[in-house]
Amino acid sequence: MPDNNQLKTEQPTPRRLQEARRKGQVAKSTDLTAALILLGMVVLFYVSRDAFVDSTRRYLTGYFSSIINPQNLKDPVEVLFSTASYFLLLAMPVFVLAMVMAVAANLMQAGFVFSREALVPKLERLSITEGMRRMFSTRSLVELVKAILKLLVLGVLTYLLMIRHLPELLMIYEGTPEKIFQVVADFALAVVGYGSVVYLFLALLDYLYRRYEHFKGLRMSKQELKDELRQTEGDPFLKARQRERQRQIAMNRIRQEVPGATVVITNPTHLAIALRYKEGEDIAPRVVAKGAGHLAKRIIELAGEHKVPVVENREVARLLYRNTEVGQEIPVEFYQAVAEILAMIYRLNKTA
Repeated sequence: MPDNNQLKTEQPTPRRLQEARRKGQVAKSTDLTAALILLGMVVLFYVSRDAFVDSTRRYLTGYFSSIINPQNLKDPVEVLFSTASYFLLLAMPVFVLAMVMAVAANLMQAGFVFSREALVPKLERLSITEGMRRMFSTRSLVELVKAILKLLVLGVLTYLLMIRHLPELLMIYEGTPEKIFQVVADFALAVVGYGSVVYLFLALLDYLYRRYEHFKGLRMSKQELKDELRQTEGDPFLKARQRERQRQIAMNRIRQEVPGATVVITNPTHLAIALRYKEGEDIAPRVVAKGAGHLAKRIIELAGEHKVPVVENREVARLLYRNTEVGQEIPVEFYQAVAEILAMIYRLNKTA
């Protein structure tokens, strides 16, 4: 029976995800990128269809007119160069859109990722055994099912659209060339348009599956979580011992300094700050001990045992606790408030 500490049942930590990202392992679907590019091209053609058809018709009219009329016949090299330039210029928006959509789709899925490790060739990729294992893996089976599903969907979609547009398609033999071109273009655009929408839906499902598979592959065992916690934050046992040591040092200082303090200012039970001010020795009142919770309670107890005055002043106690450190003189902005407290103590002592 497998050890529970070795079962990968825990979600990956941010550090684990960051390490995978550094290696180029991110949740990404190539189908989603292809679907967005295809959909973008369909939208582009819908928007610029009339201009595209009109431009192509005018160019082909001039091209064939120059061939038919010997007087307008140009050098074949010039004609070839002109034709290539025209179609390259015509296809430029498509290339630019495809590039922009590809970059946007990848950024949308995984953000900007640059990994040197992903570029390093690995010898195991050349292994026949590894190749056979990948060929008959679950991922290969999923890819096969996806390919069959896409073919079936595209076939059914084409069949339904052919049934819908059958009267127009049967009449193309009786129409003019312009009418034939328009009917065929409309049918092809309908197939590609509906197909791109369906393909986008399938690609979104593929992306969700890729994401699930990615996080599943990065799951961690309880032992791996403990090891990572130990690496990032240190051994919990050592940290607990360190905190205990710090508490002991603070308690020893409290025992030494509180008996010689001039006053202890409290909040009244959550915070306690012990101040010392000896005229002629100290330029300004100095914080000799402070604490919260249990330490504050201990400071108040020691103050009572050694007859050190305890004064409740919530605001001053809170400000001193936040803005001073043990061993430091209080800031200038607290002089007035602390001086009033010390003056009150001196009056009480004189009266007593």
